[in-house]
Amino acid sequence: MTRVVVTGTDTDVGKTVFAAALAGALDASYWKPVQAGLDGGSDASRVAALSGLARERILPEAYRLTTPCSPDRAATLDGVTIDLDRLGPPALPGPLVIEGAGGVMVPLTDTCVFADLFAQWRLPVVIVARTALGTINHSLLSIEALRRRDVPILGVAFVGDAVPHSEAAIVRLGEVRHLGRLPILPRLDAAALGAAFAASFRLEDFR
Repeated sequence: MTRVVVTGTDTDVGKTVFAAALAGALDASYWKPVQAGLDGGSDASRVAALSGLARERILPEAYRLTTPCSPDRAATLDGVTIDLDRLGPPALPGPLVIEGAGGVMVPLTDTCVFADLFAQWRLPVVIVARTALGTINHSLLSIEALRRRDVPILGVAFVGDAVPHSEAAIVRLGEVRHLGRLPILPRLDAAALGAAFAASFRLEDFR
């Protein structure tokens, strides 16, 4: 059974769009355990629109927090305590794509970051990285943080225009697989995203 975690090197790198594409291609269920920030809709609603999946495949979040900031702070502002026992991956038949929030070192609680949670899950992780300036540093630090916790890394999925030097440096220095690169699409909808994913990635690399 394919279960994959999608994380990012930073906020707004294209993680949700990639997760939608991957979930749609795998005909998977999608789960974002913690949503921080509800203005403009949730990531789950965006995935529902972009993945082409049936609505029942979009699982409800364990926590829906109001403020767009790190989950530990958002939970405090909402008067909520995040219980890590509620964040175990759901047992489902068929594939599952799980999306984190922000980067791997974003705090969930006062003592736990997302990388710690991924270490508990022991599921393969895809790191989504932008190709823009700064990506080498952010990507290598994310890889190092996961490796220190023995989190299995499936590879890096890039988002943006091709920057061969940066992409090659991350793959070489991080000793990770280049899974593919999702271009910026002039029209972002389920059909365009599905076609771009099929042209840019090999589905067998995620199984």
